[in-house]
Amino acid sequence: VKDANMDLYLNLQSHLPDGRQLMTFIRPGTKPGTLLDMVNEFTHIDDYMPLCRIHVFSTKDETMSLNMFVYGKRSKQGLTPLESASSIFELAESIQRGEVPAETGLVPSPIFEEEALEKYIKQCPNNYIRVGMDQPMRFLRQRQLFEVVSGTDGTAVHIDQADAEELGQYWVDVATANSLPQIALQQLCQLLHMHNFDVVKARLDIIEDGDNGNTSMLRMLVNPCAPDTVSLSALRAEILRVKWLDPSTMNLAFVRYPRLGFARGEIITAMCSLMHPVLAKENALAFSKANILEAVTNERFIDYTSSIADIFLDRFNPTNPLDDLEYESRCRNIREAIENDVEDRVTTELLLKMLDIIDHTLKTNIYMENRYALAFRLDPKVMIAKGEEKRELPYGIVFVHGRRFNGYQVRFRDISRGGMRLVTPKSSELYALESSRQYDECYGLAFAQQLKNKDIPEGGSKAVVLIESVDMSDSSKGFVMRKSVKAFTDCLLDLIVETEETQKNIVDLYGKKEVLYLGPDEQVIPEDINWIIKRAAYRGYQTPAAFMSSKPRAGINHKEFGVTSEGVNVYLDVALKRVLNIDPKVTPFTVKITGGPDGDVAGNEMKILMREYGENAKIIGIADASGCAEDPDGLDHGELARLVNQVLSIEHFDPKKLSSKAVLHKVDTAEGIKARNSMHNRLEADAFVPCGGRPGTIDISNYHHFLREDGSPSSKLVVEGANLFITNEARQKLFEEAGVVIVKDSSANKGGVITSSYEICAAMLLNEDDFFKHKQEIVSEVLEKLRGLAQMEAELLFREFENFGGSLPEASQVISDCINAATDALSLALDSLSVEDRETLMPLFRSYLPKTIADLSFEKVHECVPDQYIKNAISSCLASKLVYKEGTKFVATQQPEKLAHIALKYLEKEKEIAILLESLENSDLHEEEKKRVKQLLEAGGARTALQVF
Repeated sequence: VKDANMDLYLNLQSHLPDGRQLMTFIRPGTKPGTLLDMVNEFTHIDDYMPLCRIHVFSTKDETMSLNMFVYGKRSKQGLTPLESASSIFELAESIQRGEVPAETGLVPSPIFEEEALEKYIKQCPNNYIRVGMDQPMRFLRQRQLFEVVSGTDGTAVHIDQADAEELGQYWVDVATANSLPQIALQQLCQLLHMHNFDVVKARLDIIEDGDNGNTSMLRMLVNPCAPDTVSLSALRAEILRVKWLDPSTMNLAFVRYPRLGFARGEIITAMCSLMHPVLAKENALAFSKANILEAVTNERFIDYTSSIADIFLDRFNPTNPLDDLEYESRCRNIREAIENDVEDRVTTELLLKMLDIIDHTLKTNIYMENRYALAFRLDPKVMIAKGEEKRELPYGIVFVHGRRFNGYQVRFRDISRGGMRLVTPKSSELYALESSRQYDECYGLAFAQQLKNKDIPEGGSKAVVLIESVDMSDSSKGFVMRKSVKAFTDCLLDLIVETEETQKNIVDLYGKKEVLYLGPDEQVIPEDINWIIKRAAYRGYQTPAAFMSSKPRAGINHKEFGVTSEGVNVYLDVALKRVLNIDPKVTPFTVKITGGPDGDVAGNEMKILMREYGENAKIIGIADASGCAEDPDGLDHGELARLVNQVLSIEHFDPKKLSSKAVLHKVDTAEGIKARNSMHNRLEADAFVPCGGRPGTIDISNYHHFLREDGSPSSKLVVEGANLFITNEARQKLFEEAGVVIVKDSSANKGGVITSSYEICAAMLLNEDDFFKHKQEIVSEVLEKLRGLAQMEAELLFREFENFGGSLPEASQVISDCINAATDALSLALDSLSVEDRETLMPLFRSYLPKTIADLSFEKVHECVPDQYIKNAISSCLASKLVYKEGTKFVATQQPEKLAHIALKYLEKEKEIAILLESLENSDLHEEEKKRVKQLLEAGGARTALQVF
């Protein structure tokens, strides 16, 4: 071939004895980038044939390269006998005896003990072990890297000088856990090529890591192709980061402007994503996500953008952070330069907004070495758009920008709790729409949570993680979702844990300890919950079991016990009686529901309706993602129960169980989609209970579809089991124009948040075994408490609605606002009390807890529960007691500065009334007189004794 002056291009395909596929590629020459080109073209055959090994070789005269790619899962059969790995064991013994020089990096360790090493070798592929027998030092060095990443999603790197015969070259060893091997290979090749390193030899092997999946072990011999290659320390840092970089960042830093580097590139793409939902309100077209990135990375303006990223890096550099004077001077200088030099108004606004983001960043994890994404703890003012209607400002915001996702966590109090949901749009158009409204959705959900969290110590919060998974296969989408959950939550931990690592690497301009609690929401699965709790413990979070609720064993599963639906049904029961004069235990009534039998709130609501009211509950319509079933006489209860118990959607309703008047629509036809989408508007029922559906399904533009031709509503009563199903404007219009009585989500579905709060308390006060042992009693007590709280609010809600007018959602918000205002006032007041005085209030916290938890652990409450949490619990208990008993008008008419004093005095008067009641029981009064006096004392005794009206 050489004499014939011909280039040889040869592709060979064969199979190994165990069935795996071997692809061999022979190419002329060894020019830099040859492997990268091949990797980009061939690394991934399909979802069923994962890359499991590569070998890359170059001839010494650089005339030819030979690359071998092995696809498929290796067989468990025919493992290499341990005695064949004698050279590895011999070196390990020498290390343990201290006979190997320390400069090799191989020092005595438990991982080199014979038993531990045997276990590890059994996890390794045969071919990998055979190579290791010839190079035992390399094998054990990679064993060290494996130990660093085992059980995590991290990356470990070792770079050292090659042997004398490979002068000027370097060996790069990389272990990356729980990653797709083809992606890990591709990213490393891209990074090395960008920094002018040519890959001379390469090898990839996959090592099993138990429940954590697999670890990809990469080893490459690289040759610097230019004198200005990056330093080895910088290369190592970038290898640690590359796994977690978004494609937009990689394109910016790899392809368009390599001089930027990863850190600047990541800051720029993060800020572009952060600006998008704010500026899109001003001009959706000019400030689309793509246009924002294109504008600030235009070659004409990239130096300004890069300089802004430099200010961010210097402001938060833990070794020498910019002081305020220097920071303000640099911002002022670049702001003046932009205003004088950048003629494009849109680009000017974007660059100035980037400076505004730095100004409102209180801390970031940019300098955390092993971070999974880039996180900003923000002053919430940065998210206020021009001309935006004034609304309550959150307490804090965290924004996280990672590989194929952006996430917000919004909270309204210092200690807050709320669910984390994953949003995975099915098309590029839907992704763009969700991206523009992501922050507002997160804000709305967090604010709704704040309103419903009025009865518990935690304020309201929510996390929304928007994931780019368009056109991905189901397996790839699932992989990206699980990675996004890990990256997002680990970044939250970066910003809130107080460890030596975070104190060393994070500049904290906020200066206060922060406590967050999460819960599962849409598309979060048990695997995520377990990982988050385990990770929180690993990262040093004070109460890791409380960081994420709904733990499979030591939690109260919302769906299993129907906790949200139990509360929803209390409001429905009261509303039927007070609004429609229907006693559901006596009189039949009709109801329509969105959310399927397989859903949490909808499925459990169906079970409760059947349990509480039997055949009186006529469920005439159900709509979910799969379709809808309709029957004016009520769908068959037995069949609905079957679907709920078997976790099946409505499309599986047995047609044989449909009456002659019933119809089942599926979304496999245009007609079925139309019927499903309109069911909640079309069907006429006494009550509508939305238990599923996207936020804003009924809004100001379409609320009239809920009305019949004569202007009357298709349902006069709505009880919102789902969050934000109807917008505020639509709620008000439906009430004003058609008299629709709507029980707002912040009241109706608060049972879930109450349960999660008790879970947090249990996680702080009980170990997992104690909780599991007493779980049945604890769950029963929690259900009793949440039904009681729902009943008290429902009675107050309709009492004030009937007495003072206005719409029910307005009354609901007034109740939440009053309780939250009283809680905040009390929380401040408790800070001024002595320790002794605060101790006298501890019975309030004990009464808040389920009895079993209190009985088992209350003596260690100060040891296990943060003081701030106890203070919040006492404050919210007393505030809700005051409002539910005396009403909102009593609280709202008090001077804010006196509210806490009045609440504490109220508690004293309640104790006096309790003593009077006890004396009354021992008196000689006639029983009827006793009963009457008791009623009067309980109804108004404390308030009368206060002499505050």
